[in-house]
Amino acid sequence: MGITAQQFEQLQKRLSGAKQTATPVHESSYQHGNTNNHQVILGVDPSLRGTGFGVIQLAQPYPKTLVQGTIKCSPTWERSRCLVKTAQTLRETIKQYRPTVCVIEGLFFAQNLQTALIMGEARGAILMTLAEAGLDIYEIAPRKMKQAIVGYGAAQKFAVGKMVQRMLHLAELPAPDAADALALALTFAQENGRISLSAPKKI
Repeated sequence: MGITAQQFEQLQKRLSGAKQTATPVHESSYQHGNTNNHQVILGVDPSLRGTGFGVIQLAQPYPKTLVQGTIKCSPTWERSRCLVKTAQTLRETIKQYRPTVCVIEGLFFAQNLQTALIMGEARGAILMTLAEAGLDIYEIAPRKMKQAIVGYGAAQKFAVGKMVQRMLHLAELPAPDAADALALALTFAQENGRISLSAPKKI
């Protein structure tokens, strides 16, 4: 998984419910009712052909997952068709579940210029759709999300998925992109439920 033996042992302890030094997401935020009145949160992990999304509702004793999934587009589709499908799916999701805030994965460094341009197109279409719906929009960097959920900023997707499954009491492991989206929503709930020097950036 690309982590040291010590880091793997720490992850195993977290998954087994061992006592943690940091307060878990599902105990630190919504129990205190301080999430800037945002009770339904949409998380989005942007991509051109596989955008992950997830909507959670803050509740006791743990957040409720309203919907989660991946917006898949065929490799044979033109980019414009992918952008349309992503925007339409998000519009339908927002209309049905009525989140008041969305947290999107922050930009990451891309060595390949073409990859960066394509990601920019996907993010642009997604941000326009979110803004059009009147949602508050925040972004959280991938490392910060992984640190909040797993306790390790370079954690692999599988580790994030396992922690999300445990925190949300999901019957099955969510798909990687959907897991990242749910993790972003959970991280937002955590960061807005306590005083933080590194609050999510509003965009």
